[in-house]
Amino acid sequence: MHGWLGVVEILGVLAGLLAISVLTLAGRRRWLDRLGGTFNCSLRLRMTTPGAGWVLGVGRYSEGILEWFRYFSYSLRPRIVFPRRNVRVLETRMPDPVEAVALNADEKVLRIQVHDGRAEAQWELAMSQESLTGLLSWLEAAPPGVRRFE
Repeated sequence: MHGWLGVVEILGVLAGLLAISVLTLAGRRRWLDRLGGTFNCSLRLRMTTPGAGWVLGVGRYSEGILEWFRYFSYSLRPRIVFPRRNVRVLETRMPDPVEAVALNADEKVLRIQVHDGRAEAQWELAMSQESLTGLLSWLEAAPPGVRRFE
């Protein structure tokens, strides 16, 4: 009889930890949403394999930066930060059939180039058409006098 009580206690503790974990993720997402300027945005972390490397995330743009947070993470800090003055849009496209499996049905892919003074890197972001329009408007609406790389 005592063996069953131990199993029930362990299952109860595991269920409690799972509930705390899910509530923490939901609370983090709500906190990000309250800061404003957030949108669902997948980021391609690995560009080596065609169609692979997409990670679900949340994008947030504020005064001069675009921040990207992993969707399933407990970190309150962004994983990647793109300064607006260093971002150049290269192209927008529909996802390839291989990529479409990892992305939502209505998402488009935006390829950007980021120049940090020493090197240039290319990134791909996937988001809905509405989010894409908002992000492109935000990128183009840089304040006067802000130099962008050529």
